[in-house]
Amino acid sequence: MKSGRVKIIGGGLAGCEAAWQLLRRGHGVDLYEMKPQRFSPAHKTERLAELVCSNSLKSNQPDSAPGLLKDEMRRLGSLILAAADQKAVAAGNALAVDRNEFSRLVEERLTGQKNLSLIRTEVTEIPRSGVTILATGPLTSDALAQAISQLLGQSSYLYFYDAIAPILEADSIDMDKAFWASRYGKGTPDYLNCPLSREEYRLFREALLAGEKVAPRPFEDVRHFEGCLPIEILAARGEETLAFGPMKPVGLINPRTGKMPYAVVQLRRENSTGTLFNLVGFQTKLTWPAQERIFRMIPGLERAQFARMGSIHRNTYIHSPSLLSPSLQFRGNPDVFFAGQISGVEGYMESTAMGLLAGLNAAWVLEGKPPLPPPRETAIGALAHYITSPESASNFQPMNIHFGILPPVESPGMKKKERHLFYVRRSLQALETWMRARGLA
Repeated sequence: MKSGRVKIIGGGLAGCEAAWQLLRRGHGVDLYEMKPQRFSPAHKTERLAELVCSNSLKSNQPDSAPGLLKDEMRRLGSLILAAADQKAVAAGNALAVDRNEFSRLVEERLTGQKNLSLIRTEVTEIPRSGVTILATGPLTSDALAQAISQLLGQSSYLYFYDAIAPILEADSIDMDKAFWASRYGKGTPDYLNCPLSREEYRLFREALLAGEKVAPRPFEDVRHFEGCLPIEILAARGEETLAFGPMKPVGLINPRTGKMPYAVVQLRRENSTGTLFNLVGFQTKLTWPAQERIFRMIPGLERAQFARMGSIHRNTYIHSPSLLSPSLQFRGNPDVFFAGQISGVEGYMESTAMGLLAGLNAAWVLEGKPPLPPPRETAIGALAHYITSPESASNFQPMNIHFGILPPVESPGMKKKERHLFYVRRSLQALETWMRARGLA
């Protein structure tokens, strides 16, 4: 059994979740967060658990892979999910939050715990003793990145670039042109839709292709994550790529014409008061002047006022299949855990899930128990397996949760929806069995 407090470096989603899992089991935590001493290029507030990209945590549908991951995390007492559920804003079948209220609640819950010490300073060296969880996220500072690289024995990091979508002021949207609807009329009409004709779509795509982009620095090898491509890169893949992608009009009928538009741009509430909206799927690396000019070509957004422009930032991650055990411990020093996006997952909930798992495993190390991830049949276990399995090593890329990384079901005649429901039932049963065996039920 080990003694001492756990050091967690990074106060994002993964770091906060790891801290919570340790605290609720009676362990002490020193949580290091460099804000406000230093801000990354994407962070704007001093709060913990700041959401820097979309305010959507993806689907909340119980028969979807993202929904299953959330269900598992709720059952494991996730702080992040509890705060998200409490500060949710209308977003159809997705779980979206008022990001300011969400961060405030997470920080309030954590700092109210007597065994937590919140240390607001930049960490530039890896602690030499004690259990440590590195949850510095995709925006790890250069100094700490160098220290981690030295720890891992690597001369360089793997990295890719992630682009942030713009946020608009609601009262600058022309509601005589936009219309409320959800696809196929399912659920409440939570999305604001800006319809485009074929000619408007053509001109908009041409403007995206011609628009000035933020140039990478000479030494940077830009590799975008396939699931979060900038809108202008999608536009360059073909004339109809956008119309069949983030601008697809399928299932949306304009009530003013009674017809389906050629293309649409969907806006989603950014906060609970509905004063801000973000452009769904419109991650971009366009320069700010280009964004203002091009996005105001969208019908209904001619006079749009931007509360935040889109931007680009570096996402840093390690080659975890060659470095981490399934418990997320560094193979070169089992007292060091990695959690969150730096461990090789992609997405808010996926990062949080790895923070939850690192927190649980660190607690078990302190208690003299063997750390153990959930079974592969669970969403959390499947993610942990993917990022730590040698099978992923040859062409490793960050991974979202989806049913494809769970062990397949051998039933050729099973329809897709039936197969998804099977995965969900199997996962939750496996999680319940694991929780009982680990004393978590």
